Amino acid sequence: MQLSNSSQYAIRILSYMALHKESKLLNATQLAEALQIPYKFLTKIMTEIVKSGLVVSIRGRDGGYKFEKPTSEIMVNEILSIFHDSIPDEQCVLGIGFCNGLCKCALHDQWMEPKHLMQKMFQESSLEDIAGKGCKF
Repeated sequence: MQLSNSSQYAIRILSYMALHKESKLLNATQLAEALQIPYKFLTKIMTEIVKSGLVVSIRGRDGGYKFEKPTSEIMVNEILSIFHDSIPDEQCVLGIGFCNGLCKCALHDQWMEPKHLMQKMFQESSLEDIAGKGCKF
């Protein structure tokens, strides 16, 4: 299971912003350079994040992005939902359509526990929790 590029970049962008939330506004150019994300892709991602209400975009020469609500209230799962990225309950780890208790693939039973742990991690991890936890952005 791998997250989409949009979700991966969104988490990287927002955790970077959370780590630097005490500084002035961060603009798209600064974020693209710091995170080595193509500028056009970053602005597309930020447009979706702004539409979701997690971040506000301030226009103008001294503009940039800032959080609309505290980073402790923004869960990773909420970011993933912006890009329709999650682990559906019946997603087959082998990619054979849907798996459930009645019709399951060979790895269904072994996949259930790690899948639920990942879902729980996404639901319970806030930006505040993950900001600055890694050495990579």
